Amino acid sequence: MIPEGQPRRRVLGGLLAAGAVTLGAAPAASAAASSGGAARPTVVLVHGVFADASGWNDVIARLLKAGFPVIAPANPLRDLAGDSAYVSSVVGSVSGPVILVGHSYGGEVITNAGRGHSHVKALVYVGAFAPDEGESALDLAGMFPGSKLEDALVIRPFPLPDGTTGRDGYIDPAKFREVFAADLPASVTRLMAATQRPGSVGGLSSASGVPAWKSLPSWYVIPTADQVIPAAVQRFMAERARSKVVEVKGSSHVVMMSHPDVVVRQIVAAHRATR
Repeated sequence: MIPEGQPRRRVLGGLLAAGAVTLGAAPAASAAASSGGAARPTVVLVHGVFADASGWNDVIARLLKAGFPVIAPANPLRDLAGDSAYVSSVVGSVSGPVILVGHSYGGEVITNAGRGHSHVKALVYVGAFAPDEGESALDLAGMFPGSKLEDALVIRPFPLPDGTTGRDGYIDPAKFREVFAADLPASVTRLMAATQRPGSVGGLSSASGVPAWKSLPSWYVIPTADQVIPAAVQRFMAERARSKVVEVKGSSHVVMMSHPDVVVRQIVAAHRATR
């Protein structure tokens, strides 16, 4: 308890300085306790463009119930190198094993952020990009026909710190449900369209680095009715990465929202295979 009248900021600073509070330690400890002493890996869930971390809510609820500690960071969505470095820093702050999970462009981020961390045990791609070195999200999206994203994009300029202008991509709200989340209720997708986080076009066109899937086992959830990343593209990437694949017939791009149980089963399968 903080003594009455004593500033909370000063007390917290003193606790940190004294080593009484260790940031990042509590989630792992509580997860071990909730699972009867058997440690679970921390599941790091990385969202993509036109979305935010709340898209993982149903997956998170199921993982927490099963005893997995979870972190769903806010992907900056500014440029691939910076976004990957940020998620890599989150991974580096976690003690114990990690399973990295990425949706859409988040798959490209985990492909790069997973490198150099010996405690990352597996990658799980969820309606996601799994690029090889030198490929970009925009390259892959157009590899096979079927994506409706390009015709639905709305581009808005934004200022960069160096005084130049960047370009942000949004999905036209009138087309959002059809392109992004056709199997969710319209009442839900209207809110998603209004709150969507844009992605920098420069980030989406950036070349990926050496892929973590070359050295780590991977799992894949492929939504067969995906209008953003065609299922054929995802099958190509999954086969190349030798991923263990589950296909969800008729699912839209946001398969983690419309079929969270399937996504959780793939995460649990990755854990069981790598523990």
